[in-house]
Amino acid sequence: MNKVSNSKFSIAVIGLGYVGLPLAVEFGKKYQVVGFDINTERINSLVQKKDDTLQITYSEIASAAGLSFTDSVAAIANCNIYIVTVPTPVDDNKLPDLSPLLNASQMIGTLLKKGDIVIYESTVFPGCTEEDCVPVLEKVSGLVFNTDFYCGYSPERINPGDLVNTLVKIKKVTSGSTPEIATIVDDLYGSIITAGTHKASSIKIAEASKSIENAQRDINISFVNELALIFDKMGIDTQEVLDAAATKWNFLPFKPGLVGGHCIGVDPYYLAYKAKQLGHNPQVILSGREVNDQMSSFVVHKLKRLLHLNGVDKNGASLLLLGATFKENCPDIRNSKVFDIYHQLNEMGYQVHLFDPFANAKEVLLKHKIQLTTSLQKYDGIVLTVAHDFFKSLDYQQLKSATASVLFDTKSFLDKKIVTARL
Repeated sequence: MNKVSNSKFSIAVIGLGYVGLPLAVEFGKKYQVVGFDINTERINSLVQKKDDTLQITYSEIASAAGLSFTDSVAAIANCNIYIVTVPTPVDDNKLPDLSPLLNASQMIGTLLKKGDIVIYESTVFPGCTEEDCVPVLEKVSGLVFNTDFYCGYSPERINPGDLVNTLVKIKKVTSGSTPEIATIVDDLYGSIITAGTHKASSIKIAEASKSIENAQRDINISFVNELALIFDKMGIDTQEVLDAAATKWNFLPFKPGLVGGHCIGVDPYYLAYKAKQLGHNPQVILSGREVNDQMSSFVVHKLKRLLHLNGVDKNGASLLLLGATFKENCPDIRNSKVFDIYHQLNEMGYQVHLFDPFANAKEVLLKHKIQLTTSLQKYDGIVLTVAHDFFKSLDYQQLKSATASVLFDTKSFLDKKIVTARL
């Protein structure tokens, strides 16, 4: 058997988004690394050391002496480690969309050589690597799994917008398709992750661990979201209730809110899909998803009620949504629930304006047919939907068209004294 040795790693990172780029940069400080992406515009930006996701700085990219970028498949043909960090979304029916993953596997299959290792980082359901990806690699390459080539799985744990808990500071779960490969994969990641690694006993264990990380957060958030729905009917401030409960030492500090993005709002569907295939109905997981998915509509109807109570429910009232991204202080708009709120309010006849200094206006227009507001005026209603630090600097009195204008804080982010209501 001709396995790659640690001293001869030549790495290709497939997919240079929030997950792939930080990984390519860190590996590029120690190894020869080629960062590959099918998005030519993205590659051109990275060649100029510019990261539009705002995760990695110019100097950080420049510090990775062994790193180069390409959109050419031929440029990664001589690599012996292929790390796949492509998206794993769901379709309109909330079913796993494996097409980016399988397309990447097919491409790698055309390049595979004896001894090569393919490592997947994309979030999947347990069994996906060996049951869905490996057959594609074998078919296209003509090679035999665990004889000619090998696989590993090391789930990503990137937190977009978090410049403190970065890649190297988060413990990394690793695994391999044989014990020997598992050690090689673990050593590879261990060479860059200062927080250390955890070597799982199998690829399925590693896959499952990632599945439950985000499902657990989703369920915890759904619990406090349901509390918000209940306390709203009681006229009780949910945040005050949580503050009181948090005085107990073991109370978990979760907050209600919109659950979007490419992880928490998506990954539980992967685990649920696999469970259903095995004949189990994952009631807790799916009920949590159902609660979280209805929060956009709850925000819309609560805002409508607040406008009515304040006497500003006139036809065509002017509304401002502050924030388009799925979370604070990052430009990622994937699966952002703010767009659901925008379209629902627009269909009700309101004049809706969307402002976000982080979001890419071109991307928002292309994907959601919404023109971001660039200059703020005065509004009958203001909804803070994303807790960007920038929004604390705004003069909200100047943004109100009248004393009765509504300021609805869905993140409990602003001073309670200036808001009409919180989620």
